Amino acid sequence: MIRKLMTLAAFGLLGATPAMARDVDGVACTTPQVARCVGEACIPAMANLGNATDAKTGRKFFLDYPCDLKPGEKVTFILNIHGAGGIGNWQRHYFPAVDYVNKHRLVIATPTAATANPVRRWVAEADDAHLQNITDQVFAAFGARNIRAMWLAGHSQGGFTSNRIVCTDYFQARVDGWLSLSGGRIGAAPFVSAFGPPGPGGAPPAPRPPGSGPPGMGAAPPACDFSHIFAIGEYEISALPEISPWAEKYGCAKRVRREVVDEEPGYVWDYSRHGYKVWGMKAGSGKAEVFEYPKCKEGRVVADVVRIDKGHTEGLEPNVTEAIVKLMVSAKGGKARTLPAAD
Repeated sequence: MIRKLMTLAAFGLLGATPAMARDVDGVACTTPQVARCVGEACIPAMANLGNATDAKTGRKFFLDYPCDLKPGEKVTFILNIHGAGGIGNWQRHYFPAVDYVNKHRLVIATPTAATANPVRRWVAEADDAHLQNITDQVFAAFGARNIRAMWLAGHSQGGFTSNRIVCTDYFQARVDGWLSLSGGRIGAAPFVSAFGPPGPGGAPPAPRPPGSGPPGMGAAPPACDFSHIFAIGEYEISALPEISPWAEKYGCAKRVRREVVDEEPGYVWDYSRHGYKVWGMKAGSGKAEVFEYPKCKEGRVVADVVRIDKGHTEGLEPNVTEAIVKLMVSAKGGKARTLPAAD
């Protein structure tokens, strides 16, 4: 009880039951959520590191959730992790699941990595405990029994970080799914040889030697159970495989294709380095191909999403974002409910 009260105090939630929380660290729960922006207007907003605080380290992060949660209501928790060179508030706009916290009953925590030299990126020694602290606080504030599923969502190096931690003792006991946003696929989908940010004048980077380039998933698949969604820009990879070893693991049926069309663009892009299509252009409308492997055992979800005419950094459009969110909330959950009561 003392631990839970300390967590609620850190969130600014004392005086309300966890499921009826109205304030987060002194910031009122609002619809739409705090610190929202579009396009170049997001540049100054990146200085805002969040509306909630890691009680153990004092580091800020964003916490978004429905303002009208009812006692005992079940939610899906997403830990949303940015890529190298990114920041938490950019990630909230790159994968804007926060737009659907009310409709799909989501709780989303979006932190910022500590290490910023030479670029901001996730480092085990500096950040793993922070990610665990945030998860502990969310579970305590909203109730582990009320978290129907937990997902890691990571872009680029945040995706590689998600892959690195998903089967650690701490996270494999809690995580029900991993969404990789241009952060590697279980069952290789190799990056193109000239992957990377553009050079001077927008020139493509030099092709990388065979076998080099961004880290992949490695030869051995992860050794724990979770659902897996892989989302990628068409120009980032040489080809999307037609089969998935993760789908085979869960006995899924043959993949089914559907198309998602977006007339609205995403919120953000790489403002200083757009112009090379592999890295990403200015955010725009578009369409995506969703390849789902249906009827997986244990209620798992396995799917690939290819964003047509997109690269690495254009923010996800609203319809494709919701299509991914729908897949996430449809997947099996329940790991959190098996944790000891103290968690």
